[in-house]
Amino acid sequence: MKKAFNSPASIDELMLRAEAMAGLTLGQLANYHEIEMPKDLKRHKGWAGQLIELELGALAGSKPEQDFVHLGVELKTIPVSRTGKVLETTYVTVAPLTDIQGLTWQNSVVCHKLQQVLWIPVQGDRDIPLAHRQIGSPILWRPSAEESYLLQQDWEEIMEFISMGQVNKVTARHGEVLQLRPKAANSQVLTDSIGKDGQLTQTNPRGFYLKTQFTQRILSQLL
Repeated sequence: MKKAFNSPASIDELMLRAEAMAGLTLGQLANYHEIEMPKDLKRHKGWAGQLIELELGALAGSKPEQDFVHLGVELKTIPVSRTGKVLETTYVTVAPLTDIQGLTWQNSVVCHKLQQVLWIPVQGDRDIPLAHRQIGSPILWRPSAEESYLLQQDWEEIMEFISMGQVNKVTARHGEVLQLRPKAANSQVLTDSIGKDGQLTQTNPRGFYLKTQFTQRILSQLL
């Protein structure tokens, strides 16, 4: 496997790399880095994102910080159809289910990660073989005051449920732009969470996701 590029020294350099990648297929990029391609993404859900991270020199991996922390930029690949329709929700980070006293929106991982996002659209139509799926033009996004307000409102509402020991009452329908969903390989995976009486109990890990209507709006405004 080819060595990952050094991390870009500036946002301008990052954008130049991302723009140079636009129009390439995942197969071309995988060949360049001498990476074996999976047949599909059923068991390799994050594969395309990891390939693009390698090409752009992202550093964070699975750490709870921005992918380009020295630039203040989070990287998100987003599958879209041929017509530009966003095909799935966007994972942001694991939700904290314990030790949340004093946690505010401003010092949350969700807020930190969404301060500035580099969106990389990738063709996601299932009838297009993985190797032939094209990478789209990059979009650098900062949330507007309205978008920040909506994100904060949803986060605070969801965190209130968690703090009151009612995480199991939160469904994917909660939230206008941000949702909470189980985030684990299967329902057997358990983690500590706050129970109804304030004592610890066990539940499935949860993750924060951006709803498709929200990311569709971002892409439609900026493309």
